[in-house]
Amino acid sequence: MSQIEMAVIGGSGLYNMSGLSDIETIDVDTPYGKPSDSITIGTLHGRRVAFLPRHGRGHVLTPGEVPYKANIYALKTLGVKYIVSVSACGSLREDFAPGEIVIPDQLFDFTKGVRDCSFFGRGIVAHLAAAHPFSPELCELVAGAVESTGERVHRGGTLITIEGPRFSTKGESEIYRQWGLSIIGMTTSPEAFLAAEAEIAYACMAHVTDYDCWHESEAHVTVEMVIRTLMANTNTAQAAISNLVASYDQWDGNFAAHSSLKDALITSRDHISPSTLAELNPIIGKYLS
Repeated sequence: MSQIEMAVIGGSGLYNMSGLSDIETIDVDTPYGKPSDSITIGTLHGRRVAFLPRHGRGHVLTPGEVPYKANIYALKTLGVKYIVSVSACGSLREDFAPGEIVIPDQLFDFTKGVRDCSFFGRGIVAHLAAAHPFSPELCELVAGAVESTGERVHRGGTLITIEGPRFSTKGESEIYRQWGLSIIGMTTSPEAFLAAEAEIAYACMAHVTDYDCWHESEAHVTVEMVIRTLMANTNTAQAAISNLVASYDQWDGNFAAHSSLKDALITSRDHISPSTLAELNPIIGKYLS
């Protein structure tokens, strides 16, 4: 199989884009079970790109049921260096309007601690530096790719991940606004942190679908509202991804995320079991030679 260096995690229809050819679907097994679904791989501007539907085809997985570890591990074993996450979000700011796109630069994890959020444990400890949970370099590239489509894009902002699957209460939404948060979603944690542990540069293309439920003059968020906006923005997401891949040779390089574990591993190598070393070899193998 040709080298696959970029992946898109998002809706199941993102790969139905103009210019994508040589399409194949593969199934990948991981130590953490199967990913959300089969991975679609196609050639775009001469490069192989992987597409993984986060919630499975037909949207059958809740945010808490998504096998985040299996998803990231599978992409790592394919050789992926860059992940673009395409997701829906609610706006917690008046100036981030529905239909617009936000490339957040910060992440607030407000999930309930029930999601498997790290590759480490079971006899091996790593303390990931997470001050910058999104890859600054890739975020700027994604923002530029969206901007080149002519759509309005906001650079920066803090995304809060809630547990879901329910939407926020009005009281919760007001509190998040008081905290100074910008947008709200249900899936970026632990996905972004797992990508960082796997040393994959990760950026989020967040499509604003609603004003959550805080806005006094706008309708409160509904599933119909989210789906309508995402469908309308699919062409924008596809065009931005195409722009990003087309310019790959101009920006591919060593990003900070590609060495995020350099000083994170703390467990003595002779105390790590052979089975754990084998399991995590795709992630930490380069530090064990």
